[in-house]
Amino acid sequence: MKHRSLLLAAALFAAGAGTSAQAETLKYAFQGTLNALDPYSLNETFTLSSLGNTYEGLTRRGADLAIEPALAESWEIVEPNRWRFHLRKGVKFHNGNDFTAEDVAFSVDRVRSEGSDLSTRVGADVKVEIVDDHTVDFVLTGPNPILNYEWDTFYMMDKDWTTENNAVKVTSASDTTPNYASLQANGTGPFKILSHEAGVKTVYEKNDGWWDEAKHNIDTVEFTPIGSDATRVAALLSGELDMVYPIPVQDIKRINDNAGTVALTGPELRTIFLGMDQMRDELLYSDVKGKNPFKDAKVRQAVYQAIDIEAIKKKVMRDLATPSAIMISPFLFSKGSEFERYPYDPEGAKKLLANAGYADGFSVGMDCPNDRYVNDEAICQAVASMLAKVGVKIDLNAQPKAKYFAKVLASGGFDTSFYLLGWTPGSLDSWNVLSNLMNCRDEAGKGSPFNLGGFCDAKIDSLTKEVLVEIDPDKRDGLIAEAYKISHDNAYYIPLHQQGLAWGVADNIDLVQRADNQFKFRFVTKN
Repeated sequence: MKHRSLLLAAALFAAGAGTSAQAETLKYAFQGTLNALDPYSLNETFTLSSLGNTYEGLTRRGADLAIEPALAESWEIVEPNRWRFHLRKGVKFHNGNDFTAEDVAFSVDRVRSEGSDLSTRVGADVKVEIVDDHTVDFVLTGPNPILNYEWDTFYMMDKDWTTENNAVKVTSASDTTPNYASLQANGTGPFKILSHEAGVKTVYEKNDGWWDEAKHNIDTVEFTPIGSDATRVAALLSGELDMVYPIPVQDIKRINDNAGTVALTGPELRTIFLGMDQMRDELLYSDVKGKNPFKDAKVRQAVYQAIDIEAIKKKVMRDLATPSAIMISPFLFSKGSEFERYPYDPEGAKKLLANAGYADGFSVGMDCPNDRYVNDEAICQAVASMLAKVGVKIDLNAQPKAKYFAKVLASGGFDTSFYLLGWTPGSLDSWNVLSNLMNCRDEAGKGSPFNLGGFCDAKIDSLTKEVLVEIDPDKRDGLIAEAYKISHDNAYYIPLHQQGLAWGVADNIDLVQRADNQFKFRFVTKN
């Protein structure tokens, strides 16, 4: 069976085995949970990937990550500041409602509303004009060559269904009272959600009324979250599950040696990094009172240089990681190879701390998910051990991603002092990184929504605006490089690595392992 693992630039392989006449069920597990079904609640790859089997955007990305038509069959720039999208006719939501331009306009309003975690998918200054039932114009205030680069995960919602069920308000990741759209789904995609027990089990069934030609032959999909690596791998090896991810790097050989299973590995586009609260005058979780050590660039660089990234790569990641000097994969930025990490230098780190007034070190709380990224808690434990050697004592708070995201996002409260996060730019472009992670924000989160540390650099903000409208590729890359250099020189973030992909798959399953780590059922065939 031809399992497929693809780099960004890889060619699309030929389709796998032909469709089977008999009903097929795919059973798979992921380390984390699927909680809310509202497609605007959480801007997180697994959630968006899972919901992307039920909901669809105006565009989608293929097996090679190229942008393809989806609910919009075509689009054009009719004026420099006006994009026109021609919607696919005859598309129906799972409840039978027609998909029209009204749903697009509604979805734009909703994705930009309070509580949405995907508000940057459509700029606040972009206006939507309905031309007719199947034509929509997006009117911009200036040129934007990447307007639709992230729209494959900006899913269209049924205006009538959402309104009738009192679900217009988005349930955010930190809300404790879910609405109807958090518990039920109504998309246009290849699979309907048949049942959903948040954090327990989700069952999908094939949508026979899907507008596209099905290449998959699976009729039912059963997803079960399994947090334990050992349990997840055992279920694959026993044949109980058809696919599991991620798999621990130490189990790759075992899975490959087992009759009937194979480990799929490849580079991922996600960057794992550390961030620090640089906004508050006093950290929420520290023994330093009356001031914030992370406001000092010397302290941030000291933390950076205390981390032995090669040890993390070899001992924690078993070489399934690529150390990074900037906040984006080198596959996605032409000048990425021009940057180098600060060298591992614990003695230099101690001197920097002493120069900053912390010769005796200090303590600080650190937030970390334990079921979101490859070996996430182990990475945080390694960082804590390394920082202890230079006098920075870490109080590690590792918890499941649902609790982790609710805490660090906390309705704009950004309840963290030091944290680990991963980021894959949805646009596969640096503007996404700058806009979401590196622009200024206020205390309520207006600005860069994932700049959890709240640092503010006016020059990076200015460069971000230039990057958005610059159409000359060389000039644009120069502006991006300048912004990354400012971030590096000030150690606003501590990039760690791009983690590797590792999935375990049964031999009778043919699928596509995309470099963005999204698992799409429409690419799956089962023999």
